[in-house]
Amino acid sequence: MTSQKLDSLIERVDIDLGDRSYGIVIGAGTLGAPGSYAGLPAATTAMIVTNETVAPLYRDRLAVALAGFYPTIHTISLPDGESYKTWESLNLIFDALLSHGCDRKTVLFALGGGVVGDMTGFAAASYMRGVPFVQVPTTLLAQVDSSVGGKTAINHPLGKNMIGAFYQPQRVLCDLDVLRTLPARELSAGLAEVIKYGPIADMAFLDWIETNMDALIARDPKALAFAVRRSCEIKAWVVGQDERESGMRAILNFGHTFGHAIEAGMGYGAWLHGEAVGCGMVMAVRLSAALGLVEESFVERLTQLVQRAGLPTVAPVLDVGDNVGRYLALMRVDKKSEAGAIRFVVIDTPGHASMRSAPDHVVRRVIETSCQAG
Repeated sequence: MTSQKLDSLIERVDIDLGDRSYGIVIGAGTLGAPGSYAGLPAATTAMIVTNETVAPLYRDRLAVALAGFYPTIHTISLPDGESYKTWESLNLIFDALLSHGCDRKTVLFALGGGVVGDMTGFAAASYMRGVPFVQVPTTLLAQVDSSVGGKTAINHPLGKNMIGAFYQPQRVLCDLDVLRTLPARELSAGLAEVIKYGPIADMAFLDWIETNMDALIARDPKALAFAVRRSCEIKAWVVGQDERESGMRAILNFGHTFGHAIEAGMGYGAWLHGEAVGCGMVMAVRLSAALGLVEESFVERLTQLVQRAGLPTVAPVLDVGDNVGRYLALMRVDKKSEAGAIRFVVIDTPGHASMRSAPDHVVRRVIETSCQAG
C-alpha cells in the first residue's frame, strides 16, 4: 500500500495486488473531474449502475465526465435499499447489459452506496466471465469500506453476502463533496466502519476519532478527508496482505458476525448495515472482555464512541420465543464459521484483533446482556 498527494485537494492511496493493483482517489470534486478517469480501460461503451435515490443527484455529472472517454454511455437505476440486494436486482443489470449488446470491454461504473457497489461488482465479475468496473461510492460507508478490496455479493434470506465473488475494481473514486447530501442516518452508519479500524489496527486513529467525532458529525471537510484517507490506508494495507480473506483480512469483519445476524434476523433494510455493525462491535468487544482479553473500561470506551456516532448499542430481540437461539442459528451460517463453530473477530489487545471461537454459554451471555443493555 502506498499513499500520495496529487494536489492540495486530491490524494491517492494504492492497493498493491500485482497485476490487479489499483488506486483509490480521494478528494473534493473528483466525480466531475475528467482527470479522475484518465488511464481506465478503453472501450466504446460504459454502463452507469446507480439507484433511484442517487441517480437524480449525480448520474448526469458522471455521464458528462465519462463522455470524453466513452462514445456510448448507458445507465440503469436500481431500487434503493438493502432489501433489493437480490438475484432479481442483479438480473436487472444483466438485462440492461444484454439488451444494449454490451461486450466484454464494456466498463461498468458503480455509482452509489454499498448495495450498488456490491451488485455492480458481482455483475462485472459474472458478465461474459468478467468485465472491468469502477467504484464511485456516494456514501461514507462505501468510501471507507465496501468499495475497497474487491468483495462483491448479493444477500440470501438465510445470510448476508453469501453469494458473490472476489473481483477487484479498476479504480475507486471517493468524492468528498457527495457526502454533503448524505442523510444524517447514513453518515452515522458510515462512521461505524471508520470507528472499526481503530480497535483492530490503529489506536492512534481511535484517539483521533474520539477527539474529532463532533467535527465528523458536522461534516467538517478536513476531518472527513482524513477519516476517509486513513480508513482506506488501513484497509489497503490489510487487503494487500490477504486479498481473499484466508487469514488476516478477516479482522476487517470486527462486529460483522453479530451485525449480519441482526440484519438477517430483522429483515434486510430494517437497520442500516452500519447501524448493525456499530451494535455488533459493542457485542464483539463485550465478548472480548468475557474471554478475558480486554478490560471492561475498553468496552465502555468503545460503547460511548459508538453512541456518540449516533449508532445503536442495544441489540434488538430477533425472536421473542428463543432470541438467543435465533442469533446463534444465524451466526452459524456466517462465512467465517467452520464445521458449525461460530468464529468471531475479537480484540486481543486494543489495536490488535484476531479470529476465535467462543463457548456457546459465553456467547449466550453476551447476547442476553446486549439485548438488555438499555
